[in-house]
Amino acid sequence: MGIRYYAYAFDGNLTDQALADPLAFLSADPLADAWGLEPGADTSFTTFKQTVPDRDMLYLDKAWRQLQCLTARVELGLMPRCSYRMFEGTVEMDGDGMGWEPWVRALTPPEVLAVARDLEEVQDADVESWLRESPSSMWDFDTEFGYVVTFLRMARTFTANLAAEGRGMVYMIG
Repeated sequence: MGIRYYAYAFDGNLTDQALADPLAFLSADPLADAWGLEPGADTSFTTFKQTVPDRDMLYLDKAWRQLQCLTARVELGLMPRCSYRMFEGTVEMDGDGMGWEPWVRALTPPEVLAVARDLEEVQDADVESWLRESPSSMWDFDTEFGYVVTFLRMARTFTANLAAEGRGMVYMIG
């Protein structure tokens, strides 16, 4: 299935709780939330429509890695963008390489505001430039460009909405 990215919003008044126990703000079955599956079912039909409202959940599929690299700017020898904080992290693989411990982080409302402002500055042209300069992908350029830009725009909208409402977020890469 692969390692995916899920983010859930929380109201600003719950910031201390989210920082103390970010796992409590994540769904027990985020893939079911993202894909419209029956939570916890071994076999289920999917609607491929997110069951949690867009204002409360962001699903970035596997594009988190490209967005992480884009905002880290390592290839360019620059400091990471402020928005990197939203994509930073990696899973810790277990001993046999068959499973992993997810990366989980809470971002406070002020952090989300800073991320949202920074994401407004990341343009499609930045994605194009980064993809042309980065190591080759499994996909052709147009497919990968469309994939990354779609999820970048979703991340931009999600964080802008959270910032406007004074909300924070907990995200998981796993």
